[in-house]
Amino acid sequence: MIELIATVESIQQAQALLEAGVDVLCFGEDLFGLRLPMSFSRDEQKELTELAHRYGKKVNVAVNAIFHNEGIAKVPEYLQFLKSINVDMITVGDPGVVQIMKNPEYSIPYYYDAAVLVTSSRQVNFWAKRGAIGAVIAREIPRAEMEILASQVEVPIEVLVYGATCIHHSKRPLLQNYFNYIEKEESVEKKRGLFVSEPADEDSHYSIYQDINGTHIFANNDVSLAPYLLELSQMGVPQWKFDGVLTPGDNFVKVVQLFDNARKEIEAGTWTVEKSASLELQVRELHPEQRGLDAGFYILNPEDVK
Repeated sequence: MIELIATVESIQQAQALLEAGVDVLCFGEDLFGLRLPMSFSRDEQKELTELAHRYGKKVNVAVNAIFHNEGIAKVPEYLQFLKSINVDMITVGDPGVVQIMKNPEYSIPYYYDAAVLVTSSRQVNFWAKRGAIGAVIAREIPRAEMEILASQVEVPIEVLVYGATCIHHSKRPLLQNYFNYIEKEESVEKKRGLFVSEPADEDSHYSIYQDINGTHIFANNDVSLAPYLLELSQMGVPQWKFDGVLTPGDNFVKVVQLFDNARKEIEAGTWTVEKSASLELQVRELHPEQRGLDAGFYILNPEDVK
């Protein structure tokens, strides 16, 4: 069965997403998770978990930051909290967290997410043998390689079907350093809507913001795999991720609902090429005007991916 996995920006949006068909809510707090639409308090994380469980759904909490010594020291207490509110699973990027979870006191089922490093079935299966119940596949995987990878993995894989892709992350406060250099006081938060462009391409629009984890730069275009859902299903990729970090509000919920309708038709065997094209047009209408949309690396020739 196909599962829909979506990030969350508020309690209200979480309920709307669950009613729109989402199977797994993804959230967390900035101290432990990267590029979240919202950093939730502990009380809010408990409320989100209870909400999902009332709907018979699951939660996956982001613990995918890469930790320095002072950060990893705070992880055990957070894992104990997550266990106490009965989260279903977490997403982990730092092997140090996996090491901590060898102690049953802190152990929680986890998905492995090392961003651009997760590019082969061997990488996925390596972590499966070390307890991972699934893996988040790098967003730079072309179709031809995805098909091979999906046929050889031992645990489910999660693939981005809609949302933004981070292309650079630095722990350094690059934006704040820049504004300090030019002697200006400016907001560096996501809501500011800052972007950088290439000198030779005025149309390039790389969104950039800074938070507690450093500086994040996103690809010029966001990803939509709306035209390729049937072949993803046929490959054995049943976990579809929706990342709303740069697509806020009701439109994100509406996009997810469109994909839920597509899922139902694929599972019923009534999905067609014409319906796929219509879905892509509808998603474009709901997508933020200031952001581009394409299939990302998915349709590229593997030889062209450097």
